[in-house]
Amino acid sequence: MIPDDVKPADLDRIARNELKTLSKENAEGVACHLVMAARLIDENPALAHEHAISAARRAGRIGVVRETLAITAYATGDFGLALRELRTYRRISGRDDQLPMMVDSERGLGRPEKALELARSVPRASLPVPVQVELAIAMSGARLDLGQLDAALAELEIPQLDAATAFSYSPALFDAYATVLEELGRIAEAEQWYERSEIATDALAGGESADEDDVVEIIEEQRGGDDVD
Repeated sequence: MIPDDVKPADLDRIARNELKTLSKENAEGVACHLVMAARLIDENPALAHEHAISAARRAGRIGVVRETLAITAYATGDFGLALRELRTYRRISGRDDQLPMMVDSERGLGRPEKALELARSVPRASLPVPVQVELAIAMSGARLDLGQLDAALAELEIPQLDAATAFSYSPALFDAYATVLEELGRIAEAEQWYERSEIATDALAGGESADEDDVVEIIEEQRGGDDVD
């Protein structure tokens, strides 16, 4: 069911543009299901997945629809379906922006070697910087799955691992780095990076809990149109 307060216009403008090949009535219905999937993904991923399935039944050849179905499948732990849908999305859109989730899905299926092979199949420099960071985190996780702790740390030692700046991806990167340090028994260093993650999170949220001596440069990136990363 779609609540009365959900409108097609609630869907992101770029996503709405992808639905223009559908009839007006169908496009509006699909848009509402996509809005519901986004609204529910955190609190009720199973119901979000049902909305994604409904959207896919009505518009299975639209990239954003298959992407949403993949994301909700991933959120429910159905990594096999997520991987299949991400491959379909990739084929339809020609984009590699969901490569990190594909790598994580391979990990979820217990195939860390295949995850690393998939991650290396695309030149990292060809990916947007936030996707590069997500991919590094996913590859580090695959290394952890294989018990390769030093390699897991090395995967994260990328230019974006900079405590002096905070991007949207910085807290996740700092947390991942801290986790590997913890696994290596470097507890003091791990605690430092966890603290840096908290500072970055607070700075990005516009908070005021950072110490006066802590300087975090906030950099916003434009990602096409008027969307801000």
